[in-house]
Amino acid sequence: MTLSLDKHKIRFLLLEGVHDNALKVLNEAGYTNIESIKSALDEEELIEKIKDAHFIGIRSRTQLTRKVLESAEKLIAIGCFCIGTNQVDLDAALELGIPVFNAPYSNTRSVAELVLAETIMLMRGIPEKNAVVHRGGWNKSAKDSYEVRGKTLGIVGYGSIGSQLSVLAESLGMKVIYHDVVTKLPLGNAVQVGSLDELLEKADVVTLHVPDLPNTRGMMTKAQFDKMKDGSFFINAARGGCVNIDDLASALKNGKLLGAAIDVFPKEPKSADEEFISPLRAFDNVILTPHVGGSTQEAQANIGLEVAEKFVRYSDQGDTTSSVNFPNVCIPFADNTHRLLHIHKNVPGVLSQVNASFADAGINIVAQSMMTRGDVGYLIMDVDDSDSTKALARLRAIAETIKVRVLF
Repeated sequence: MTLSLDKHKIRFLLLEGVHDNALKVLNEAGYTNIESIKSALDEEELIEKIKDAHFIGIRSRTQLTRKVLESAEKLIAIGCFCIGTNQVDLDAALELGIPVFNAPYSNTRSVAELVLAETIMLMRGIPEKNAVVHRGGWNKSAKDSYEVRGKTLGIVGYGSIGSQLSVLAESLGMKVIYHDVVTKLPLGNAVQVGSLDELLEKADVVTLHVPDLPNTRGMMTKAQFDKMKDGSFFINAARGGCVNIDDLASALKNGKLLGAAIDVFPKEPKSADEEFISPLRAFDNVILTPHVGGSTQEAQANIGLEVAEKFVRYSDQGDTTSSVNFPNVCIPFADNTHRLLHIHKNVPGVLSQVNASFADAGINIVAQSMMTRGDVGYLIMDVDDSDSTKALARLRAIAETIKVRVLF
């Protein structure tokens, strides 16, 4: 619970080779105290490094557990320079008053292009032919080799990636059907079907583009693979926990599926030195990639910009509009004011306490906005610049306060 620091004293810790665009954005906004490390850190190293960090930026391998977060006494915000946030204990971060930001849209094109390429390669039987030629064989045959034109692509999850893939696939002459838990307006000639089972029964290629949620974990098991068309193909570039890998291996082994492409796995190596173990390694007709759906230079550059800009908006304005775990609040600055950011326990009466306390002290509130999420409330207030010292003391005195900052 401190006053805003001079920008040059606010420390950023960026791990896992976050793109240089992030540093550029932060530098241009006046933040220069930045440590960038190309690798992930193990828990003990991370606990030591994060102690003095105000902001931390990570990708998919760094694990921000409750233990790590509780050791980060100065931490203001977390940035996941990727789509997923599974590597962060979001509940712990919320309880500690730490918003988490990510980049949900910056790598959509990269993932969509990879899935489209895999669709073409699988339908032509290229993975298996490639493996045979590498071993000195020469399997020149058109058996089980098809054009994608006129075939049906079934997209499970019609969000930013699924919808963009839909447009790309249609441009190649594919028919597109999709299933989503909510009704979505189709792009182009895509058609939303009524159930996952209907999609599985109709599609020549099934591709997953769903988030990691309780109802998506284990959504593809033997029962679902059995419903797919004989000789169809399966792609997962969503989340590893969505698919039972042993059941997928069985569907490939018995010939139900002609091939698959998998980019995400239930258990992934923590580093390049750890061996990747999976029953899918036995199949020449399966494309296996190391979670690189969004790993293009363009995507990483865009992600660097997107998350760093969110850091700057939160640090400079208290803007949490796009946080994945935190109350979303944003108001424009008023002239001749100082801004107070009050993170507090979400119990009845906090706002009335604040307003009564300020009234007693003669503090004029120029603007105010509050939202709650779970057990935490987030209040932004602009007060006359001459009142901010008194206001800070009043907020600190409220028992439910978790964190408070002043911006000016």
